[in-house]
Amino acid sequence: MTLPHQFFTVSALACSLALAACGNETPEPAPQEEADRAYMSAETAPAMATAMLKTADGADAGMVTATQGDDGIKLTISASGMSAGEHGIHVHTTGKCEGPSFESAGGHWNPMGAKHGLSNPQGQHHGDMPNLVVASDGSGKMDTVLSEAQLDEMLDADGAALVVHAKADDQITDPSGDSGDRVACGVFARS
Repeated sequence: MTLPHQFFTVSALACSLALAACGNETPEPAPQEEADRAYMSAETAPAMATAMLKTADGADAGMVTATQGDDGIKLTISASGMSAGEHGIHVHTTGKCEGPSFESAGGHWNPMGAKHGLSNPQGQHHGDMPNLVVASDGSGKMDTVLSEAQLDEMLDADGAALVVHAKADDQITDPSGDSGDRVACGVFARS
């Protein structure tokens, strides 16, 4: 090979390697770009909270997930270890579940000062919902929406709890639908 030919070959090879290296490099995102992307993802994710249900003796009784939606708070309830039948179930005003009676959870979440019950002509509490139906194996599942409710309002300074009652809610008797004792409770925590 002649000297000009060697020079041309070496120069062409060097240019090819340089171009190949440039084509394969992906610039690292700047730290601020990564932070902006993470912030935007967190902003678009719906607000959520969960509550682990416990009985008065501390036994696991299921889980509740609350997710903010356009039409209100969607609650997904999965209960276990309950007596078969219908149980009143409500969001209560205070995020405390001290047994054995769970009175620490306060009354039903009722920021509008309405009467109790889905069938009450004078309105309903924000925390009112249909009865939870529990099967003979002690499990119950329910999805419901607390219409026009906001998770941020529910999770105010003293929090909120979900309470399961011993009997069915009659959906009209103030203040609790004659649903009996509080048999399980779970404090909502943001997730």
